[in-house]
Amino acid sequence: MMQINQKREKGTMRRMLQYLKPYRKTLIFCLLLVLLVTALELYKPVLIGNAIDSCITGDYVPGENADQRFHLLLQMSARYILVLIALFFGNRFQHIMMQETGQKIIYDLRNDLFAHTEGLSLRFFDTTPVGKIVTRITNDAESINDVFSEILVNLFKNSIKILSLAVLMLTINLRMALWSFVTLPLAAILTVLFRLISRRAFRITKNKLTELNTFLSEHLSGMRIIHIFAQEERKFAEFEHKNEELFKAGFREMLVNALFRPATYLVSIAATVIVILKGSQYTLSGIITLGTLYIFLQYISSFFNPIQELAEQFAALQSAVASAEKIFTLFDEKALITEKEKPYTPNHIHGRIDFDHVWFAYQGEEWILRDVSFTILPGQKVAFVGATGAGKSSILNLIGRYYDVQRGSVKVDGVDVKDWSLSSLRAAIGQVQQDVFLFSGDVNRNIRLLDDNISDEAIKKASISVNASRFIDHLPNAYQEEVGERGSSLSSGQRQLLSFARVLARNPEILILDEATANIDTETELWIQEALTPLTEGRTSILVAHRLSTIQHADRIMVMHHGKIRESGTHQELLELNGIYHKLYLLQLSKHTD
Repeated sequence: MMQINQKREKGTMRRMLQYLKPYRKTLIFCLLLVLLVTALELYKPVLIGNAIDSCITGDYVPGENADQRFHLLLQMSARYILVLIALFFGNRFQHIMMQETGQKIIYDLRNDLFAHTEGLSLRFFDTTPVGKIVTRITNDAESINDVFSEILVNLFKNSIKILSLAVLMLTINLRMALWSFVTLPLAAILTVLFRLISRRAFRITKNKLTELNTFLSEHLSGMRIIHIFAQEERKFAEFEHKNEELFKAGFREMLVNALFRPATYLVSIAATVIVILKGSQYTLSGIITLGTLYIFLQYISSFFNPIQELAEQFAALQSAVASAEKIFTLFDEKALITEKEKPYTPNHIHGRIDFDHVWFAYQGEEWILRDVSFTILPGQKVAFVGATGAGKSSILNLIGRYYDVQRGSVKVDGVDVKDWSLSSLRAAIGQVQQDVFLFSGDVNRNIRLLDDNISDEAIKKASISVNASRFIDHLPNAYQEEVGERGSSLSSGQRQLLSFARVLARNPEILILDEATANIDTETELWIQEALTPLTEGRTSILVAHRLSTIQHADRIMVMHHGKIRESGTHQELLELNGIYHKLYLLQLSKHTD
């Protein structure tokens, strides 16, 4: 199991490092700066040690070499100041460059991740909580920022520093170096234990954070339902439970860090005591100088700091890898709907639609559509009716190729939708759904949807055509009026009229109305009925509606029942059949009469 985890982590690291490729020159330059900075840091104790031996504890004859010693001390002081200045600028420059590089990489990563997510099939969004996706693109992406801005460089720096210190100490005095390394095995054991324990702690914290974000995303969106059914206390209890789990996971993570640092510090103190004891003995015995003892004391204190930092950086790396694993899991999601290498991209679309013996299921062989065949001619107005679950909306999803059929084929202008360019196909289809989604921003922005090809004049013209201008013109700021999140400041009918304007402004060749009048009042329905004539004129129109009054003037009405087309004809022809449609008509007529 451990080998599998290690193999997975290596694979994740390789994929993370791919994002460093465009910035490898910057990274190499920063690593060279790190080498220079590390060399200067190691040189500082040597300067002071030499100053102690040459200017303080060396042979001193009053009146003879005082000036010489003073000048030597000034030279060493100047050299020390230059080293400090070089360290300041080296560290500062390297830090700024890596922070900037880290931010650029996260920028690239987020863009790639969102672009990939946009390209996934609707089936993925049907089965994946929104909160989980948001966590991947925001929290998890930010968690790996430190890998590129600090961790990689510091891992290199501390590794080089530990090796350099060990070599220098062995070179200066072998016996003192060996005494200094007595506690090193204990530090190594602590580091390995810390790495193993922290890996699991970080993964648990990431999972708990994802669960909490998913809960928040779902329940904040459904807050109205929570209030309607008076579920505030129960939902708060659920949130408190998830929040407590995240708190405990974070506390365990903190506890691991809190135990490791003092333990490593104790080991470093023990090493320092050993160096002082043996160094004092060797100094009094004349084996080493006082300056050498100072160098060893500085080096041994510096020796355990990078070990401690190295372990903590490995822990932070574990956290980043845990986040990266989740990010690349999202990257590994494959789009079920893909284009051919050279997709069909026509210059003009006529709007003919053919279903040829179509079988379709969202899962396995739980068929939603069963052997469905029909043809809709260009410019024809066709309606689908039937009970909930009969397969009406599934037909609409297949026309835009949001899902693929298991058997048979769906064709637009005689070409299988699987051969079409997705952008060309979907740009030709304007769809108004029952649940209208409006984005934060003004009315103008929600109609245009960032399409700069649509002018303000076209927006106003479309709004007038679908009667949306009747309420837009009365808003305080008209087309610049903020609609709030999800259009909260507008009524259901007003949101629906905006969706009509949104579609008409694009002038699509194929129009789809999916229960477009289901959630609106009678007055707004009359406005929409007036708008349907200019909206459907000159284009293939497909309507799905429970209210038969909205589809009576369709060229053809198809009655769906258990995934099959049971009846087809005009309103009058279907009434004369005295079948399913006739029953639906009488049922709605009786409700209207009541």
